[in-house]
Amino acid sequence: MNREEPRALQQLAEKTRYPVDAFHFVRRGLDYTVRRAHKNPERLPEHERHVSGRQLSHGLREFAVEQYGAMARTVLQRWRIHRTEDFGRIVFSMVEGGLMQATEGDSIRDFESVFQFEDAFDTSIRLDRVPHSGLEPDPVEKE
Repeated sequence: MNREEPRALQQLAEKTRYPVDAFHFVRRGLDYTVRRAHKNPERLPEHERHVSGRQLSHGLREFAVEQYGAMARTVLQRWRIHRTEDFGRIVFSMVEGGLMQATEGDSIRDFESVFQFEDAFDTSIRLDRVPHSGLEPDPVEKE
């Protein structure tokens, strides 16, 4: 993060319904997702480090659970993040603010109904039972 970025994030947060912590979370979660989706992303040209809105949504879920455990959904709700569409609004606010890049094919609609928060953050089920994240190829199902 460069010196100007925290101020820019604060300004974006002031224009939206989301607090600055939500923007920081999405920024860190993007880095997490890129590292999970691509081996050695620092060696790839920037355009090859791309992740889709769907991949990012799943990556943000995994990152939230890794960071906050059973409190992940509660933390996101505190930041007014209740659906994957909220991730998209934050991402595209940062794109419009010049803090993230999107490809021509990227759309805020890529974040629509990727998963239901009630299911994705249900603490009564184990993480290995949560539907596959989409960051890697789907595993072969065993019968």
